[in-house]
Amino acid sequence: MRIVLLGAPGAGKGTQCKRIVARYCLAHLSSGDILRQERGAGTEVGKKAQSYMDSGQLVPDGLIVKMMAGAIGRVAESGFVLDGFPRTVNQAEKLDELLTAEGNEIDAVINLEVDDDIIAGRMTGRRSCPKCGAVYHIENLQPRVDGKCDNDGVALVQRADDTLEVVQNRLKNYHRQTEPVVGYYRENGKVHDIDANREPDEVSSAVFECLDAMVST
Repeated sequence: MRIVLLGAPGAGKGTQCKRIVARYCLAHLSSGDILRQERGAGTEVGKKAQSYMDSGQLVPDGLIVKMMAGAIGRVAESGFVLDGFPRTVNQAEKLDELLTAEGNEIDAVINLEVDDDIIAGRMTGRRSCPKCGAVYHIENLQPRVDGKCDNDGVALVQRADDTLEVVQNRLKNYHRQTEPVVGYYRENGKVHDIDANREPDEVSSAVFECLDAMVST
């Protein structure tokens, strides 16, 4: 299967992606991870991407697509889940062109739908340990001792990108830039909307029900 996983920041894409990959033995292709790998390896694509990032600019769609094309080519036979890509309609169009040239196509788009106010609560309530990286939540995953990490007793902190102002800005950018990608794929009848306001296990059950039906056909 060739799957695109979409959803706003905080929708639970990371959790669901890991579960999909494990259940269906697919490759996990995260644009962020692959970009870091390309930069670390000093590849031509990685160097070009780094030059844009160093100057505070967004990495152009063409470069991102080229980078992802290489990753997709390496795992095309086993199937994959795309995480964090495509982020724009232009990227989605170029991805379709790439796959069509190889005689392939995206099989399904899993769209995790979560209300903005729930996402804001999830993200602004997160607290993490600056020493070991453990993550907690002020309501849903509290440490044994208030404000202290269970592992090492270090005071928990709120990450800079989990403040309300930053979260609201990220959601605004998602609705403006990436949400139209859902509409693009919906025109092709590939989108499966999943209510992700629920607990992760309930969301996984809904996702698996959808994908199991595809596997059995």
